[in-house]
Amino acid sequence: MTRSLQTVAYPRPSALESGADGRRLGLETSRGATPAGAEDHPRFFSGFLTSPQIGAAALLAVADVAAARYHQPQWRASLDPVVTGNGDRLRFESFSGCGGVYARLDVLAPGLDDGEVGHGTTNVDVNDPLREALSRIGSDDPLHLRVGPEELAVTTLDGPVVEKKVPLPDRWLRGFAEAQVIAAGFDLRAELPADEAVRFLRGLPAGGGRRAAGGPRWVVPVGRGLRPTTRPVPGAVCLPGPERLGALRRVLRHATALRVYGPAVGAAAGTAGAAGAAAAWEVVLPGMRLTLTLSPDASRGFSGEGGVLDALATEEAAGDAELIAVLLAWEPRIDVADLAASSGLTPARVRAALVRLGTSGRVGYDTAEAAYFHRELPYDAGRVERHNPRLRSARALVAAGAVALDGALASVTAEDGHAHRVRDEAGVLSCSCLWWARYRGGRGPCKHALAVRMVRRGAAVEQAPAVMGGGVR
Repeated sequence: MTRSLQTVAYPRPSALESGADGRRLGLETSRGATPAGAEDHPRFFSGFLTSPQIGAAALLAVADVAAARYHQPQWRASLDPVVTGNGDRLRFESFSGCGGVYARLDVLAPGLDDGEVGHGTTNVDVNDPLREALSRIGSDDPLHLRVGPEELAVTTLDGPVVEKKVPLPDRWLRGFAEAQVIAAGFDLRAELPADEAVRFLRGLPAGGGRRAAGGPRWVVPVGRGLRPTTRPVPGAVCLPGPERLGALRRVLRHATALRVYGPAVGAAAGTAGAAGAAAAWEVVLPGMRLTLTLSPDASRGFSGEGGVLDALATEEAAGDAELIAVLLAWEPRIDVADLAASSGLTPARVRAALVRLGTSGRVGYDTAEAAYFHRELPYDAGRVERHNPRLRSARALVAAGAVALDGALASVTAEDGHAHRVRDEAGVLSCSCLWWARYRGGRGPCKHALAVRMVRRGAAVEQAPAVMGGGVR
């Protein structure tokens, strides 16, 4: 497994301090991206949280996921949460060490008081002493939140005094990309009121365990709650590894609702079937939202889902992504129609470009608002494409001339000389290889189908000028 050592540096540890005007929470930032370019320690907010105890508990939940490995559990060093200032809100994001759980806390405008939110993205220090202090915040304690260095200290920082070095596997980066691509295909499936939300979540298993016999769990909305079901009936949502929702317990008593998002059950049954499907679980809080997105299985991270491969394989999307990236400005909600009008691209090409940008961490997806948002992850996620094994293999097949097109059929000669047949049915590619037989498209295209798609697109581009010229004559 390819990995690098990610170094995150802070000018001082984040801390919770007491003062005459109440408690002050100083979250220190590392090097990050801002509208003015890269900054060592950007400052995104200074003001009060309207619900201090809830905000502290929700931030701890995000930190819990960053430090967790739900598959083959063990406590280990983790990458600090990512914070993004979107002008009207703060977003705190993390990804589990096993690559199967994505967490995001959205602190919305009603959750912030007496302060302006800046723009940009970086890591934020959440250390063990801070975790202990946050867990002791009471409901009546005023809490002033500062994200970034103090105003007077911005120009006097001499350099980092705190460094954390964390292994950062490529599959972790790919997972961060895949999670937002998969979430973009979700719809709201159920919304539970506070009492039903608490009852349901408290009834889930708290510890880890092996995958349940007979396949993944499913739940279906019934009345005001959710009922377990053994199969993906219409309207059902998959609940793979229910113990992975444990971080939500920190905020349960403050919840006003629980929203559940997932793919259409037809898509889940047709592609994932017994293997399950991903889903997002959102706890609605006063002025905030806490969302956990689960991979299709506790033993299966997001990195192998293949949702970004088609976008990575097109040179058209690469050029479009460069254009769209220039137009992004840390919007909390990216409007595809506005981007299409500004760029001159079709909405479909804008969406493909956003998927491509997601592979380098430059956009995320908010299921509650059914919209992308702009952020710049504070590490070199560009290597997601360079180290994607199926993408590398597909490009090698194309370069070797291994693909032969024959109408809706194609033949791909593998490295061992064996020919695989790829069939195109209304734009959906299937293959005779073992990968396709095992996953049936549930983890994206195989390397043979991906190579065929590359060649077909290349042939279409080459033929376009001749077709246009023939029409003029």
